[in-house]
Amino acid sequence: MVTDIALLRLLQLISPSLPIGMYCYSQGIEMAVEEGLCTNETQTSEWIEGVMARCLACVDLPVFIRLYSAWEKDDNEQIIHWSRILTASRETAELRAEDRQTGQALARLLYSLEIEKSEIWMRSTEATLVNMFALASVAWGVPVREAAIGYLWSWLENQVLCAVKLVPLGQVSGQRLLVQLAESIPELVARSFVINDEDIGGSTFGFALMSSRHERQYSRLFRS
Repeated sequence: MVTDIALLRLLQLISPSLPIGMYCYSQGIEMAVEEGLCTNETQTSEWIEGVMARCLACVDLPVFIRLYSAWEKDDNEQIIHWSRILTASRETAELRAEDRQTGQALARLLYSLEIEKSEIWMRSTEATLVNMFALASVAWGVPVREAAIGYLWSWLENQVLCAVKLVPLGQVSGQRLLVQLAESIPELVARSFVINDEDIGGSTFGFALMSSRHERQYSRLFRS
């Protein structure tokens, strides 16, 4: 059961104000807007829901659960193993760079907050955001299920904020999207807990394609 302090730490960890630079990344949705795939609220909802269900829930969350367990046990071999699995699952250079940069940024923040185990990840090329999120969750006593829900919510909120700027959508549309799409989060998290090691993996072709094309997008606001 999550304690009050652990809940507050989770809210801090998923806040858009967390200084790890997530506001710089759109994860390909910027190119999807330019290509006419996300031109209104309905199309944007379908895009975000598809990526969340077929990528985040099939890769990020199952790996997060394993990294959480590894940090609890101080199992460095498993920590490195699952970080590498996650990096190998990123389909484009931009997505790998985003994961590394935000992971290193969160490691630096955690080290400054006296979580010393994050030190070796501050400059590691194998750093990932999911790994450092797992470390922070364990260090702050956030239960794994609540932490997984928080991680997925944080990703969803960032995607909606990007869409509000890019499509563009109004603030009310953005809030509507959050209410609608958040309803699937508990089910996606529950599903991620029963995925076997050999079944981890998922992809959305359009997501990978837009991410790769974003690398060459002429005019853009975001780094991915």
